[in-house]
Amino acid sequence: MNNKEKYKDFCRSEVNIPIFSQYWWLDAVCGHENWDAVIIEKGGLITATLPYMLVNKYGLCFITMPPLTKALGPWLRAYDGKIAAQYAHQKELFTKLIQSLPRFDYFCQNFHPMITNWLPFFWQGFKQTTFYTYVLDDLRDLQKIFNGFQGNARREIKKAEQRYKLHIRWDIDIDSFLDLYEMTFSRQKIPMPHSKEIVHRIDATCASRNARKIIGAEDAEGRLHAALYIIWDQHSAYYLMGGSEPNLRNSGAKSFCMWEAIKFASKVTQRFDFEGSMLQPVERFFRGFGAKQIPYFRITCETKLMKRLRALKNLIQPK
Repeated sequence: MNNKEKYKDFCRSEVNIPIFSQYWWLDAVCGHENWDAVIIEKGGLITATLPYMLVNKYGLCFITMPPLTKALGPWLRAYDGKIAAQYAHQKELFTKLIQSLPRFDYFCQNFHPMITNWLPFFWQGFKQTTFYTYVLDDLRDLQKIFNGFQGNARREIKKAEQRYKLHIRWDIDIDSFLDLYEMTFSRQKIPMPHSKEIVHRIDATCASRNARKIIGAEDAEGRLHAALYIIWDQHSAYYLMGGSEPNLRNSGAKSFCMWEAIKFASKVTQRFDFEGSMLQPVERFFRGFGAKQIPYFRITCETKLMKRLRALKNLIQPK
């Protein structure tokens, strides 16, 4: 049995593998042939894993983030012991994972926030950039959550319900959602960053596992103002995508949908992750829902050849 098959079996039995590291998610976003996993075993027990997407382009090998995948990186089995022993254990496993990776010219992964120790990667020549997401880490008290919203978020929700008389639709199909999603990028005059084919694969895969919901806000005339796409596992829900009708952007529909998404998530999981953006306007929107700022690491590494090619590209590009 090769590593990929071992990893698939492991995902079926291990409850703590995050959704973005699940084999079926990787099949959907990478294609079955374009991902693999490093596995470390001890005494027949899997103690660490590192799934990755491998892309070969221009004779170079890239390990990079799959589309619409918010986090990836290593998974370590819980280890009991004194704190110093835990760090030593992490160093051993991380080092083995790194050394077992295939040859690459460029490596870039966003690690899951649960990975807080990247020192062994630093010692192996990797670099780190800190990013942030926003998380509601306990969905049991919805009134407390709503009270924690900033005033503008509550006003937007009230405006959507009372002034624009919007109602929530739970039966939005994927193509109707994609129309709104694409409009969001068209308004900014940029192409949609992910192909519709990949979104369709994600939707079919998550729907078959009852792990996705599309939440839309519609007015009395049947116009869809905004819609959100969330996915979840037993530990957390994740805001994955969202779109709005450019001519109806001021109705408060997106905030209304987000609040309904949070309420829905409280019925199926424990946390809600906004997958916060480093873009200032998006960060401001997410922050308005009273979530906690959580750091996560983007880990990168490149060969000397890759650095020379990057420098050459910068040199020949017109300023």
